[in-house]
Amino acid sequence: MTVHERRYQTLRQLVDAHLHSLVRQQRPKELTDGCRYVLSAGGKRVRSTLLLLSCEAVGGDVRRALNASAAIELMHNFTLVHDDIMDNATSRRGRATVHTRWNVNNALLVGDVLLGLAYKQMLHTSSAKLHQILEIFTKGFLEVCEGQALDLEFEHRTDVTLENYFEMIDKKTGRLISTSTELGALVGDGTARQVTALRTFGRHLGRAFQLQDDLLDVVAEERQFGKRIGGDIIEGKKTFLLLNSLEKAKGKDRLALLKVMNRRSSTSPFNAKEMTAEVRNVASVYLSTGAIEAARKQIQKDTLKARTALSSLPAGRGRETLLWFSEMLL
Repeated sequence: MTVHERRYQTLRQLVDAHLHSLVRQQRPKELTDGCRYVLSAGGKRVRSTLLLLSCEAVGGDVRRALNASAAIELMHNFTLVHDDIMDNATSRRGRATVHTRWNVNNALLVGDVLLGLAYKQMLHTSSAKLHQILEIFTKGFLEVCEGQALDLEFEHRTDVTLENYFEMIDKKTGRLISTSTELGALVGDGTARQVTALRTFGRHLGRAFQLQDDLLDVVAEERQFGKRIGGDIIEGKKTFLLLNSLEKAKGKDRLALLKVMNRRSSTSPFNAKEMTAEVRNVASVYLSTGAIEAARKQIQKDTLKARTALSSLPAGRGRETLLWFSEMLL
């Protein structure tokens, strides 16, 4: 295990221990059980770790940022609980979703409590910039909701453009990541230039992170990816690959893409054999039109911009671990 891996594991354990201490009451039973269930699911703790590393990268004490890191993780989990309801998802991280294990009403309340706990944790953050921190945190929350609303809106639209797509992922995925890095810099008392640099880093990392997810949906192996390959195609998701490919495809290839474009994510009119054929055919169109290569180039472009943004930070363990962590994610 490298020095960066050890540091990441240490920070993740700090966040986990803190999160597990937050729900101590026993009643109402279904509500508190649901909250503990969500927080015990684990995960990479990407956003909370990015916040702590960003704090460290500007010379701050990560323990002073622990409440803020818990807040960003709680907000992220709030979005997951509510997203699962909207998507009718039955599993998350290999376990039943909250609304499946209990019911929709309890899941809604669990999500609400997680969001309330997020604000409570952020209010406990010790910083002279607390008003600014809360303002950025709230703005990030609102933009995540806007991004989710755009994603839902796209299900019923056939005129979605790449520009629309980037707006959606910058809000739904990227905003919480850039909020994490920006807040870490603020809690760590970074300079205005450092705060801007880490916000820029987070924005481009978030975009590359989502593009990579789009790409892996087509090119990864299912057991490594952790979910069904080609799921975005079957669900009719307006991804970078679909939209980029549509700009170039002609004839029967274009018709195959339009079939995906016009499909609502709530419908899956195929049996397993038909789904496999559909995914294989559309993936071959993505390859022949250059969309897969375009996605890789866009990921490289945003990754480079993210790394360049960090160059203005002081050299040290924080910056180096932040670089390592971003490479690990991608």
